[in-house]
Amino acid sequence: MKARLNLDQLHTFLAVVRMGGIRKAAEVLNITQPAVTTRIKNLEASLGAELFERTANGVRLTKRGDLLVQYAEQMEQLAERVGRDVMDPAGVEGHLRLGVSETIAQCWLPEFVAALHHRYPTLDIEINVDISMNLRADLLNREIDLAILLGPISEYSVDNVDLPVFDLAWYCASGADDPPEGPAGFLLKPVITYARNTRPFRELKAELAARVGPQVSTFPSSSLSACFRLVEAGLGVAALPRTLGAPMVNAGRIREFDPGWVPSPLRFSASFLGDPKSHIVETAAHIAQNVARDFAG
Repeated sequence: MKARLNLDQLHTFLAVVRMGGIRKAAEVLNITQPAVTTRIKNLEASLGAELFERTANGVRLTKRGDLLVQYAEQMEQLAERVGRDVMDPAGVEGHLRLGVSETIAQCWLPEFVAALHHRYPTLDIEINVDISMNLRADLLNREIDLAILLGPISEYSVDNVDLPVFDLAWYCASGADDPPEGPAGFLLKPVITYARNTRPFRELKAELAARVGPQVSTFPSSSLSACFRLVEAGLGVAALPRTLGAPMVNAGRIREFDPGWVPSPLRFSASFLGDPKSHIVETAAHIAQNVARDFAG
């Protein structure tokens, strides 16, 4: 009897291999653990060979399973090429798990989702907004498919598409009095900044310590909108993206000041795992790049 294989079985097999177990594979595939087990058993029955050894710590490939990996990857790549070159984008169905930093969520995320929906009308898009450190971990754990975050991610398994930078500017409340010592005196006030476990926080704190001294107070926040509201209320000053601050400046709610220096621009990337290769995810990353460039002007 000839073996009858299908792509779902092979895709599930590779998910178990890559995630190191059935439970994590089920989470990535968004199906139940029994469904994963059934697919693996049916694949083993079709091949007449055991592919995994069940151990106390999960599963381990047998020699036959190890041999199948390279063939399954070749078939996966072939299916991806068919989807890329033959299928009509309007007929593509699937699920894209998108992770974005709040800076992006406050700027061009709606335009990005609209562009994705226009390209793939039936694509189901799940959005998670978080700090870049968590998004990086989620991507490497295969809990999201595309991360738009402070990047790039320096991992051999990750492909990065560079996005336009966000220039920063210093802001204070519109009614704040100028310090006697000049604009640099504003930095003796509490400095409201990005969340503690982020690169902008670490860089700003180090720069403030070197330029002003260790006595500078910092108020980290994971919410950019909260940062701007705190500045507007006169509770501190902040170096935040000029793109986001401009409307509040124009409305007279906050104003810029120049202490003689500004933190380096925020650099973002659209990052995704290169294995398995996904045309939809890669295309989404480049759509993000185009949308970001249009937003930046």
